[in-house]
Amino acid sequence: MRKLKLQVHMTVDGFGARKNGQNDWVFFSGPDEAGFQKLINLAETCDTVLVGHNMAPTFLGHWQNMADSEQPTQQKTFGQVISNMRKIVFSRNQNTSDVPNVEIENGDLRKAIEALKNEEGKDMIAYGCGEFVLALIKQNLIDEYYIIVNPVVIGDGISVFKEEKVLTLESSDAFKNGKVLNKYLPV
Repeated sequence: MRKLKLQVHMTVDGFGARKNGQNDWVFFSGPDEAGFQKLINLAETCDTVLVGHNMAPTFLGHWQNMADSEQPTQQKTFGQVISNMRKIVFSRNQNTSDVPNVEIENGDLRKAIEALKNEEGKDMIAYGCGEFVLALIKQNLIDEYYIIVNPVVIGDGISVFKEEKVLTLESSDAFKNGKVLNKYLPV
């Protein structure tokens, strides 16, 4: 059975984005090639990316632009990994997308995820902290949490978690730029 992994950036004070949805603070600590390579390696364990309809145009569009870039960078590599994945956008009321090469899923979330988990292939990955991810968390559909704690405090914003969730720390890896990648499993 395939697993559903969640990768999310979080501030030290527990926010995944500013109130306006922006996460510019992800770049405050500067680049870290070894750390970014670990995120590429994580993505390469998956063949399907799941995103909510609000995040799809910017997230998928950005990484497609990076994949098409002429410059050989880690962002290009990550973009190519994302671009080569099956992409499924979850929406309760959209049937089409402006993003090319995506599938739209607007059925029952639990049934859709369970069906995807039973398909052949590599694991799946979701990104972000919006309504879609909060629904995945609330319905206990995430099998592995990859939380990147960024060395910044923003004071207010969109919380990664809206309710109590007990997790077990599986591993922790500090990056040179001060970020810490924690892998958690649900209890």
